[in-house]
Amino acid sequence: MSASEIIKQLPKLSEAERRAIREGLLEIANQEADVALCNQAALEGGLMLDRMEDEDARRQSR
Repeated sequence: MSASEIIKQLPKLSEAERRAIREGLLEIANQEADVALCNQAALEGGLMLDRMEDEDARRQSR
């Protein structure tokens, strides 16, 4: 089955099935060192932004 055939079938799947496919693709992608490093950097950046937003909300509530 070609990639274009697979992509055409995706809308026919349930959300749970699409989620399982995304998770599988992420697992495969994370086996690549560069992708895993980018994912880690994005996660750390998101966590830092969350902390900054929490800190800002605390300051504004005083």
